[in-house]
Order: sequence, then structure tokens, then C-alpha cells
Amino acid sequence: MNVMKKKSILSLLFLASCFTSFAQYENKDEEKGGFKKENLFTGGTLNLAFGNQTTSLGISPYFGYSLNKFIDVAATLQYNYISERDYPFQGDKLRQTTYGPGAFVRIFPFNFLFAQAQYEFNMIRIKYIPFGTGSQREKYRLDAHSLLVGGGFSGGRDFPDQKSYYYISILWDVAKSNNSPYKDNLNRAVPIIRAGYNIALFQGRYNRDY
Repeated sequence: MNVMKKKSILSLLFLASCFTSFAQYENKDEEKGGFKKENLFTGGTLNLAFGNQTTSLGISPYFGYSLNKFIDVAATLQYNYISERDYPFQGDKLRQTTYGPGAFVRIFPFNFLFAQAQYEFNMIRIKYIPFGTGSQREKYRLDAHSLLVGGGFSGGRDFPDQKSYYYISILWDVAKSNNSPYKDNLNRAVPIIRAGYNIALFQGRYNRDY
């Protein structure tokens, strides 16, 4: 089995586990009154990563649902711009634009602390700029499956009374795709720092029935 097939299977298993968990908690919620619109949320993330002469900037809006006070799931879109220097030779430059869909699950053992796993399918557009005015520029199109894992801090969250909160997280891509946008020019995973705000769409009174 080649590397890409292994990564695809890993990504599918991750999504399957998320949807399975979602279905299980949906069934429990149905017993308590069904779907709860006050559990819907949206938000956005700013992405910032630094590595060996690598800079990454981007934005990732999302829309999701709180299964209970411990677990949030959401669908995401991401757009990132990455710049690298000296790749692979002195003076060469790389400009990379990445975009695509994804999904994440956040687990809150405490209101202020969470673990996160996030799958992304990244469509990648690359411009390679060799050193020298007479050199030929090159363009490439690639894709990559990423599985980001890590954790973070949330401020202001007090489920179920307060679901809007700010957060900051640190993630790493563990899928090990050679095309991953979260690697430096030596193919090493770099820490991904993300900060943003989670917005409760229908904030109101909640029953403490979890």
C-alpha cells in the first residue's frame, strides 16, 4: 500500500470517528429534546507558523455544533499563504497558496483547556522563483491530506451559560505527507499557532442536563 493510500485511509477513519461520535450524541440529545439550535456556533481562526526560513499566514472560518459540554465538532474552510526562502538553493524563493475543506473535533476536559484533532484536504498552488533575473519561473499544482493534532487555551468559555470565547492553540501535522503545507524546506513539521474567536449563534438560557 503506497503512502498516499495510507494517508487517505487515516483521514477517512478520522472523519468516520467524528461522525460516529456525532451520531451517538445526537441520539442522546434526541432523548433530551432533540436538536438544540443554541448549540450551534461559528468562528474564525488566524494561522501563524514559523520554521527554518518559512512563514505561513492564513484564515480558517468554521461552522459547528456543541455535542455536549465536552465536545465540539465543526466543518472548516482554510486559505493560507506560505513563503519560503533558499529553497532548495541559496537565493531561490517559493510562494505557496493553499486552500480547501476540513473538519475538526475539540475535547474540553476543562472549560479553559482543550485538545484538538483536525483533518484538512489541501489544494496547493506553488510558484518557484529561482535566483537570477534570467531564470525561468515554474508553477505546480499539488494536493495533500493533513491531520493536525495539538491543544490550546480558551478564555471566557463557561458551558452552557457562555459559549462565546477566544482561544489560542498549537498544532502539528502528523500525517507526514511530503506535500504538506505545514513542513519547512527540510520536510520537518513546524508548530502551527492559531488564534481566533468562537461565536455562539443563539446564546441564551440553557438547561444544565449534560
